[in-house]
Amino acid sequence: MADSALIIGASVAGVGAANELRRCGFSGRIALVDGQAHLPYDRPPLSKAALQQEDAGAIVHFHDRDHYAKAKIDLYLGEAARELDVHAREVVLHSGRRLTADTIVIASGARARPFPPGRCAGTVHLLRDLDDAIQLRALLQRGKRLVVIGGGFIGAEVASSAAGLGLDVVVIEAAKLPFERILGTQIAARIAGLHAEAGVKLMCGVAVDRIEPSNTGQRLVLADDRCVDADVIVAGLGSLPNVEWLASSGLQLSNGVVCDEEGRTGIPGMFAAGDVAAWLDPFTRVHERHEHWTAAREQARIVAQFISGDVTTPWRSFVPYFWSDLYGVRLQMLGSALGADDIQIVHEDQEKRAFVAEYHRAGELTGVVGCNAGAKTTRYGSKLARGSVGAL
Repeated sequence: MADSALIIGASVAGVGAANELRRCGFSGRIALVDGQAHLPYDRPPLSKAALQQEDAGAIVHFHDRDHYAKAKIDLYLGEAARELDVHAREVVLHSGRRLTADTIVIASGARARPFPPGRCAGTVHLLRDLDDAIQLRALLQRGKRLVVIGGGFIGAEVASSAAGLGLDVVVIEAAKLPFERILGTQIAARIAGLHAEAGVKLMCGVAVDRIEPSNTGQRLVLADDRCVDADVIVAGLGSLPNVEWLASSGLQLSNGVVCDEEGRTGIPGMFAAGDVAAWLDPFTRVHERHEHWTAAREQARIVAQFISGDVTTPWRSFVPYFWSDLYGVRLQMLGSALGADDIQIVHEDQEKRAFVAEYHRAGELTGVVGCNAGAKTTRYGSKLARGSVGAL
């Protein structure tokens, strides 16, 4: 067993790995490093409760400072990693401080993909970190015109929060429907209906060509030459893994840190987990990043248990899961809709705005999505165990 562990990144994967190491009886030194000065916090509330309440910082911290002290987890906050020397097992921070450990866990996460700066003469806000949420919350004033570029999870949740605050909201989505790729046309149309019911204008099938100043704020010029005016613009265009600091490390980088199905990088003592990590899918044999909270938590658990020598539940047993809160309903999905050739609505309650849909491929259940039907949806977990249903 290693005598020390250095974890770079203090979001759900990094904090989860540190906590799990202690739970598994790891008695060595643990250091947790993050470039932000805030105590480690959870990100899902940033596009929801943090935008809906005045005090964003009070609701998202994982633990208070005493937790880390009692667990003997050394915090290095406000100090981003600058370089990794895998042979010396040393991380150089931007301050010049050097930290070494027997085992290093890379959990440096991802950042929001920006709107192309060459096509923007205005201000486009991103939402990834707590400071982003605090800044954006101050701008979301009743009656303001908000335009959201991108109808994925961040975009839809920001739109939902802003509509609840009384803003005039427009969502621009390049695809024919938001979530169409991951939910299929039938269910994506239902999600689009939630926007409409809340009075949010949804413009699909068109991209934003450029952003320029106008007499009343900013103007988005679309690819079809239509124009949309805005007071505030938010982009939800996906993410980019934070791997630049690893450029000289010798680790394999390809849309993240390439790992096997236990988070090992191929260099002894070097692991990666969370949004920065491209784990090997044991069924498809493809390395991919899983940008959901539950995946980061599971990867952190697997890595920590491997480091501590504890028995691990394999990654192949993990059932993909995500949730989103939109316009007063909770959307949940287990498994996958990709490649489904049959979608069946197996439960519906219009009064509660609830439904459950099953996804099948070649007669086999591969996924389920539920809206305001938490208990009915989560019961599918055992049916969707990846070892029994094959690749999802």
